[in-house]
Amino acid sequence: MTPFVDRLLLQAEQCRLMGSPLTGALLEGAAADMRAGGVTAEVLAGSLELPPGTVPSLRFAGALHRLVLERKAPELALHYPSVGGTAPAEEVWPAAERACREHVPELQQLMTRTVQTNEVGRAAVLFGVLGMLGRRVRLLEVGASAGLNLRADHFAYATGDVVLGEPSSPVRLVDPWKNPPPVRHDVEVVERRGCDPNPLDPTTTDGRLTLTSYVWGDQSVRLERLRGALDIAARVPAQVEQAGALEFLTRELAASDDDLLTVVWHSVVWQYVDPAERKAVEELLATAERRVVRVSLEPEAVDGSYVFRVHATTYPSGRRVHLADALGHGPPVRWTGARIEL
Repeated sequence: MTPFVDRLLLQAEQCRLMGSPLTGALLEGAAADMRAGGVTAEVLAGSLELPPGTVPSLRFAGALHRLVLERKAPELALHYPSVGGTAPAEEVWPAAERACREHVPELQQLMTRTVQTNEVGRAAVLFGVLGMLGRRVRLLEVGASAGLNLRADHFAYATGDVVLGEPSSPVRLVDPWKNPPPVRHDVEVVERRGCDPNPLDPTTTDGRLTLTSYVWGDQSVRLERLRGALDIAARVPAQVEQAGALEFLTRELAASDDDLLTVVWHSVVWQYVDPAERKAVEELLATAERRVVRVSLEPEAVDGSYVFRVHATTYPSGRRVHLADALGHGPPVRWTGARIEL
């Protein structure tokens, strides 16, 4: 159990560093409770063997947030700004502990779900790269969750006095880039499709609730972006099917249109894909007969810590360039100045 306690504490530290003292305090309290053999040990008993990449700590945080959103934990809700709570974040654990005791079976069931943040801020990366291409695009997303970022061209990107994308969009990313992308073209997404092992429907109550539960309850900017993206999803269709990356891309790449540039996009998802499938996808892309650009935002170990790197790989040449660095939730994006050669 001690290794799992350490994982809770490590995730708590990361949450604090990423601006969520509420989630940090929640996970620190859970770690102390688990070490003492409290109710947390019972709630998390079925998650102890999950690999770190499945982030069971964030499953736990999301499960408690869902109770709050469903008005099932009114005392805990007092600490959650997402529902108007103003009680101190650092005092959250006693209320969370009581909520755990009252909802053990439900929390255990919620813990079986994978984390699906569908982080809207990552669209700052995708839109910036699409602006380098200057082509009508067929956009394919692996691990798309609810497909919110497939609508990246319908968001607003405000930099100084300039607003790119849709200026009147309910999703407004302010100063998403530390420096401008090296090339700026109009973005035209003609077709948008995605896949996910467990896709969510953003037009349903359950889908919206699930997505909201995985956003940390004290991060109002992220929650506002999500709500805006859900509004857009209700009017801009994007197909997300239940399928693995290899199955999806094998079919979709074979159906590519010569008049469109195919862009394959994935963000903070590659760690969840089985290594054998990752290798098969690499081989599939390497044999693409039509021009394809793969764009990725994934964590990489650099000098003993993780950074989120943006790469673009052009096929069939296989040329890979480091385009930018970003944060896990997207902005601010710092572009390297490298360009994509089509």
